[in-house]
Amino acid sequence: MDPQTQSSSLSTSHTISPDGLNYKKCKLLKEENRLLDSVLLKEENPFDFFRVFFESIIAGAMAGVVVEAALYPIDTAARGGGKVVLKGLYSGLGGNLAGVLPASAIFLGVYEPAKQKLLKALPENLSAFAHLTAGALGGAASSLVRVPTEVVKQRMQTGQFASAPAAVRLIVAKEGFRGLYAGYGSFLLRDLPFDAIQFCIYEQLRIGYKLAAQRDLNDPENAIIGAVAGAITGTVTNPLDVIKTRLMVQGSSKQYKGILDCVRTIMREEGTHAFLKGIGPRVLWIGIGGSIFFGVLEKTKQMLAKKRPENHNSFYLKQE
Repeated sequence: MDPQTQSSSLSTSHTISPDGLNYKKCKLLKEENRLLDSVLLKEENPFDFFRVFFESIIAGAMAGVVVEAALYPIDTAARGGGKVVLKGLYSGLGGNLAGVLPASAIFLGVYEPAKQKLLKALPENLSAFAHLTAGALGGAASSLVRVPTEVVKQRMQTGQFASAPAAVRLIVAKEGFRGLYAGYGSFLLRDLPFDAIQFCIYEQLRIGYKLAAQRDLNDPENAIIGAVAGAITGTVTNPLDVIKTRLMVQGSSKQYKGILDCVRTIMREEGTHAFLKGIGPRVLWIGIGGSIFFGVLEKTKQMLAKKRPENHNSFYLKQE
């Protein structure tokens, strides 16, 4: 090969090599951008809904079980007037967890997809409305499991039954299946506003904090915001909780004919201050519960997010 041909060949090789490298880089960048667009811009993907739903039910179930196991003894002692012995503090916990797990899973499984759809559909300044609505929808869906669980739990904590299976069996025998949904209307009256307000306050506080801090929140910060949201919501909804509890524990005695009759009877016999009964322990309990629940919830969501395929693909792209 003569020098002129050799020089031409070398020149050609030098021009092709960078082009090949640039092509590879462009291809990788395009792939990475496609993945980022799918995640950050949330393009419509039929699998997105199932991913969000799947992650949400796992995170919800985990958070619900942890907070219930942690606070169940405190709840039992509070309802028993502090006279419950140590052995009885965990009475009925297993049966209650069997109800809490699916209820929490259903709630988050409805809340997260509904929240994301509403946030996409509504203007940014209506994000609070999206959180309120999603919280109410989640509460309504999970109430089908939460109400029977709460009825059994409260009657066991007041000593009416020794075990959850016995409670279900005897309630159905004496009151029918409707007995498991005693106080359902008052439960919705309390828990739909409770769920909507608590999650709205929590989400809005997180948004404000992230904007001020210009970074993502860490675990302690999520827990603190959850505690604040829980305490505020517990204070606001305490009167509704008094009404709900009275209707649920009355059993077959039917002391109250309904929500309005319960309100009138309490006001007539005990005065309006009765609606604030137990507000101190309730606010403390829900504040601590909010801290644990939202702390575990966010941590679980973070762990699940790291296992998403796009995160692994992005990692490998960076390695290349």
